[in-house]
Amino acid sequence: MRKTGWAVSSGIESAGVKELHQSDFDPAPQEHHDERVRPVERPMGVRAVQAGLHTAVALCLLTTLVHVVLVFLHVAPSNPVSKRYSSQVNGWVYPLFEQNWRLFAPDPDSFNRKILARTAHADSDGSVRVTPWLDLAAVDNSAVDHNVFPSHTSQNLLRRAWTSYVETHGGSDTARSERAVMLQNYLRNIAADRVAAHNDGGTFDFIQLRVVTLPVAAPGTAAGNRPPAPTEDRLLPWWKVTSHGK
Repeated sequence: MRKTGWAVSSGIESAGVKELHQSDFDPAPQEHHDERVRPVERPMGVRAVQAGLHTAVALCLLTTLVHVVLVFLHVAPSNPVSKRYSSQVNGWVYPLFEQNWRLFAPDPDSFNRKILARTAHADSDGSVRVTPWLDLAAVDNSAVDHNVFPSHTSQNLLRRAWTSYVETHGGSDTARSERAVMLQNYLRNIAADRVAAHNDGGTFDFIQLRVVTLPVAAPGTAAGNRPPAPTEDRLLPWWKVTSHGK
């Protein structure tokens, strides 16, 4: 037993001596502090993408800030700042970002309006080809009827464009302000796009609108099958548009 214990202790001591010699004369590689870690350089393409991303984020934040400020000046009570920059505020807000209180105090229409459009195209021989009237309001109504989730565009885009046109023009079709010109172009472009979508590829260079206003019949009125007489039948002038169709 003594011999075995002596052998074991001698083995432990010799192993300790070997570890001591190894630590003194053969240091581990991870303890070398002279080696400097070089930073990994990113490729040029990655840096360009990151710079573009940072620029896009900054532009989005700046655009959002400008939008909030201009809309705030539009809805805020009249003040020296909103009066001084009224043209810039109106140019940004109308017609896409118009703000009103009709969500809380709705003012439903008491009339039914038929907004009809027809187009004209001059052929190479000098003759003018005029299309029949297309009821744009009926197209919108057909997209809304029996639709559980009707499109906001189908419900309000054309109707609001017409009411804004009347507010700025009155009974005349001559634009007397920059906003009136803008809303006239807005209504014209909406009508041209709607007609082009239902024109089966026909080309046209002029468009004309006709708006027929009909009263809403009272409930229980015995009018038979006779349609109500229109309260207004307004024919707008021909407007030149960019060439549509092929």
